[in-house]
Amino acid sequence: MTASEADGRDRVADDAGPDVLDDIAGDVSFDLEEINELLGELIEMRGDRQRRDAEIVGFRLGVSGEAPETLARIGARFDLSRDRVRQLHTRAVAQILREAQSSDHRAAAVFAARYPVGARDQQLVRALLVETYATDTDLAANELAYLKLRMAGHAGADAKRVAGYVMQRIMAWQKKTNRRLAKLHEPLATSELDSWLGQVDWPASAPGPAPLPLTSVRTVDGDDEGRGRFYLDKVGRDVGFDSGLEARLLQTVNASDLVETFQEQPSAVGFEIDSAERIYYPTIATQLADGRVVLIDVEPLGHIGFHINRMKSAAGRAHAHANGWGWLVWTGSTIGIPDLLRRNVATQTDSRLGELLERGPVHWSALRQLRAEVELDLLDLIALVLRNEWRWDRAPFRLTGPHPT
Repeated sequence: MTASEADGRDRVADDAGPDVLDDIAGDVSFDLEEINELLGELIEMRGDRQRRDAEIVGFRLGVSGEAPETLARIGARFDLSRDRVRQLHTRAVAQILREAQSSDHRAAAVFAARYPVGARDQQLVRALLVETYATDTDLAANELAYLKLRMAGHAGADAKRVAGYVMQRIMAWQKKTNRRLAKLHEPLATSELDSWLGQVDWPASAPGPAPLPLTSVRTVDGDDEGRGRFYLDKVGRDVGFDSGLEARLLQTVNASDLVETFQEQPSAVGFEIDSAERIYYPTIATQLADGRVVLIDVEPLGHIGFHINRMKSAAGRAHAHANGWGWLVWTGSTIGIPDLLRRNVATQTDSRLGELLERGPVHWSALRQLRAEVELDLLDLIALVLRNEWRWDRAPFRLTGPHPT
């Protein structure tokens, strides 16, 4: 290691990470979404040859738009050990890189423009950390950073070094989280939480909320080494979290006088997608000081339009209302689902996209062409998807109307 590399490592490790009140709305963009779409396309190419390997990489990196899964949870899916999952993931990523290079895939140029080979380590680390926070992908930050940099043309050793810096920053931030709690004063946390509560979907009628669960139902990977932990005095114990966004939610709930207590991952909620049964764990249930309970799930702003996340949200809402609880999807932003449903999108944009959908499914190439012709940003697309109940599948991108033929 050179002196400059050692100095760079120290600088990135000392940085505290994202501010607890950062709003991710400014980082939601088609440019970042294209990176994720291209990753999904490359993984799907591998799936044509080895389906299980592609599924392992997809679950680990969160390419469908769901949060990345721990190695333990992926192992439980496939009846494999964590170490074996890690081996298969590493092998599959190497094969994906080889196949992308041999096929002269267009992803190379897109990644090279976003993560240029000549950029300083600090510049790359900051860009990758912003993407990690905005997409809720801390669990797979090392793997994602490495794959992105390798696709951009960085040598293996350089990509590994920069990806290591990204993880050092995340780990340093996790260790400093308890000290950062002191910066989130009660009035500030209460003010922020109060704005979120204005977006809660309350049940139309209920005899009273069911009691708050006393334990987490997440057991397979609750102590996974990739998860952060901090002591929260409102519940008097260490609480685990998967990402900076989850930590921010927990910090705010812990500091606000609107909240009496809370329980992380309180329920296992079943839902169905394309005839397959799935289970997920909403992030937290909070008991407010007035006795009401709100079930809150973290879903980053740029991901709430994906079909799989909408199915999860619908199931979470039904579960919450059945228990007499409110339901809230927290997006990491002051912009929530109600705001997007009210969002003013240019009439021409709405009609042009509707016309495309009448002809059949819309793919990424058609969307790129439409963006060159009309004003359309990613939040506009999300708003239209929610408003019109279109189906948006990710990696590869496929947009269909509510009743596709």
